[in-house]
Amino acid sequence: MINQLPRWVWTGAWALAFIAGIVNVVGLLGFEHQAITHLTGTTSLLGAALGTFQGAHALHLLAVIISFVVGTALSGFIIKDSTLKLGHSYGVALAIESALLAFAVPLLNRQAYLGDYFASCACGLQNAMATTYSGSVVRTTHVSGMFTDLGIFIGHRLRGLPVNTRRLNLCLIIISGFLCGGIVGAYFFEKLSYATLLIPATGTGFAAVVYGLYQFRHHKSIHT
Repeated sequence: MINQLPRWVWTGAWALAFIAGIVNVVGLLGFEHQAITHLTGTTSLLGAALGTFQGAHALHLLAVIISFVVGTALSGFIIKDSTLKLGHSYGVALAIESALLAFAVPLLNRQAYLGDYFASCACGLQNAMATTYSGSVVRTTHVSGMFTDLGIFIGHRLRGLPVNTRRLNLCLIIISGFLCGGIVGAYFFEKLSYATLLIPATGTGFAAVVYGLYQFRHHKSIHT
């Protein structure tokens, strides 16, 4: 499936990983120091909170997880299947992600947990959207799988086994995008605080508009 991905999807994967890197750093540097884009650490913290009878904190962590899952469910409802074709509602999904991130800013400025939930929902939506249109080969909100594949490729190369270079390049693209997003997020958080989330909100909103215009022109050319 990865060999069938259009070139623009590779660029989009880097951009979405970059966005996720910004969002996650803002969460980590924020008042709750909460990871946003992935659930492994959050699930571990939930287990720790339950094991030490920290009921209020456990409810917050559970809400972060549920918000992410709600985002993935929303993506599945909007996009519907796993084939990349014009006419699917990627623009709608990007617009919703943009709105969620923008709405999170004033909430986080008031140190309201709801801001974390909005941001987590946005990341779940993005991750499921990318997974859906790429046949489950692109995960743009976390890089554990990318580093795992990278290690496997190194092991295969040391054994003299063939390596899927396109998959390797995709791993490096997503890792670099996520890392660069973290760098940019940390830099602007020092200057803008939670308003830093307006950067990825603007990016996804712009992408939604561009995709919508492209889809409109493509549809119009077919019927003329």
